[in-house]
Amino acid sequence: MSAIKAAVMDAMKDAMRSKDKDRLGTIRLIQAALKQIEVDERIELDDARVLTILDKMLKQRKESIVQFDAAGRTDLSDKEKAEMLVIQSFMPTPLTEQELDQAIQQAVTTVGAQSIKDMGKVMAILKTDLTGRADFGQVGAKIKAMLEG
Repeated sequence: MSAIKAAVMDAMKDAMRSKDKDRLGTIRLIQAALKQIEVDERIELDDARVLTILDKMLKQRKESIVQFDAAGRTDLSDKEKAEMLVIQSFMPTPLTEQELDQAIQQAVTTVGAQSIKDMGKVMAILKTDLTGRADFGQVGAKIKAMLEG
């Protein structure tokens, strides 16, 4: 069992003991998402795949918050924000700007990227290392700027 999955299970037990219904509900959503993929694909998830799933859940919440705020539904927006905090608690610490720049530079050097045509190769290397630790929209923009400049 992956370390993150184990942490999710432990957190669920803690939330049940402390009767924290909101946190428990979000943890159950996480577990359901993980379990569905394991059943559908007949696999045991590793930490990298769990991080990918959690990252996707975070993106969904961010999009929902934008929509709810635009519609004036702060009650639903606040619920999504609370869920984001719970999901983020299982994610690794995000990279600082400096760490992100160093990782991108190292990937560019490793691949020997010369132009924007090599961006896919750089992204492929970074995808495994930075999943859950960086926003790939931001990463893509930084790579593009580095390869164009």
